[in-house]
Amino acid sequence: MTELAIHAADRDIANELCEQVRSAYHDRTPLRIVAGNTRAFYGRPVEGTELNVAAHSGIVSYDPIELVVTVRAGTRLSALNAALAEKHQMLPFEPPIFGDASTIGGAVATGMSGPRRPWAGAARDFVLGTRVITQEGKLLRFGGEVMKNVAGYDLSRMMAGAQGTLGVLADISFKVLPIPTASHSLRLEMSLQDALAKLSELGRQPLPITAAAWHAGELFIRLEGGESSVKATKERLGGEELSADFWQQLRDQQHGFFSLNEGQALWRLSLPPHTPALELAVDESDIFYDWGGSQRWVKTALLADTLRDECQKAGGHATCYTPHAQGGAESPFTPLNAVVEKYHRNLKAELDAHGIFNPGRLYAAF
Repeated sequence: MTELAIHAADRDIANELCEQVRSAYHDRTPLRIVAGNTRAFYGRPVEGTELNVAAHSGIVSYDPIELVVTVRAGTRLSALNAALAEKHQMLPFEPPIFGDASTIGGAVATGMSGPRRPWAGAARDFVLGTRVITQEGKLLRFGGEVMKNVAGYDLSRMMAGAQGTLGVLADISFKVLPIPTASHSLRLEMSLQDALAKLSELGRQPLPITAAAWHAGELFIRLEGGESSVKATKERLGGEELSADFWQQLRDQQHGFFSLNEGQALWRLSLPPHTPALELAVDESDIFYDWGGSQRWVKTALLADTLRDECQKAGGHATCYTPHAQGGAESPFTPLNAVVEKYHRNLKAELDAHGIFNPGRLYAAF
């Protein structure tokens, strides 16, 4: 176990948070759960009393040999990444950082993953366990060595992407991985059609690719792994050298592409691998292909129904990242079908009977 430095900002305020939740449960007062508040744009606005977990911060334990770290939800992502980097390790799902105040709890609650996602896995895949504050204000542990069930559910991975609607994340345990020995990024001039065909071809081969994107006539690829493997693949693919900062800018939406013109909304299209270009009335320069083509960022003034219909035909879905310009969308998230909605409602009713946790964050009804 690594000896951890204690910082002045490190605090365990779980008991205080539990007391606030107990009071809200008793009074049936809706809570708006926040920390860094850098992801407030993602989802529907919540009306309620603020429950701020930002002060619940710090690394609880870290074992580099076992590749496990446990951290409080209010811990800033920058601090956690720095601590892991000291031991040449990382969070494999590469969570986006939308400002200095971005926290690990927010990253898990929104379920966001970076460019490495298709090759490494999603945020939920690396969550080993959690401590969650339940609707009654109890602090329970799920996953890991100890597991207690609430209504038969294990909340550990379920919390990823739930946006605080099922409970309050207090602590999270993650599996971490070593930082690759070698890393090289390259840029190749290529049409969209050729790029999608190339990515499909490369995806069938055991190559050390950990990120792939296309925009405006250029294919971008990141190679990571052993020195010899990266070098051999780099020589085989050719192209020009690309700064590693490119992937960070893409991950954190700092790339110039993410600047919107008046009337445009930013949409994230999630599609099956190898999906060809969709029939959208959108300029090619306003689409950024990430995750080897399975995640596509689209800047457009098209109506939500138009985008979602095209995505649905291809087996995917569309999410609006700019709620102030949703193009007529009732919700930033794709509406659920009746069967899935029933499951969501039942789960919400079991874990948040009084609807106090971020009500309406995902969908108006719950």
